[in-house]
Amino acid sequence: MPAAHVALRAAVYDALRADGALTSALGGQHVYDDVPRGAEFPYVTLGEARLNDASAGDGAVQEHQLVLHAWSRKGGHREAHVIAGALLQALDDAPLDLAEHRLVNLRFSVADIRRESDGRTYHALVRFRALTEPNI
Repeated sequence: MPAAHVALRAAVYDALRADGALTSALGGQHVYDDVPRGAEFPYVTLGEARLNDASAGDGAVQEHQLVLHAWSRKGGHREAHVIAGALLQALDDAPLDLAEHRLVNLRFSVADIRRESDGRTYHALVRFRALTEPNI
């Protein structure tokens, strides 16, 4: 993965772990890139990523599509909705600092919330789109 994408994911991870509203909704700093064995619900994971060249002319602009996953077993969908909302508030148009790159923008794209097949786990998929360019 190109350096801009690695820097973006690191900045997103740090921003989520530092966000008070999200920490409160999760009952602690339960944001993971790799979920530890036995992690307690609720928690958020950094998920799938897609990177596209969005350059125009001489610029080296990259489009990043990021998926965050929120997992809840509180009983019902409410907690998953609250966490999805906290993710949106923490990241939509956030001014993140990226190593060796500039974040042009970071915008919420779409969220899906559903009950998993086990009947007790609610899963929110929250998608964001970002544009980055190299620092000059």
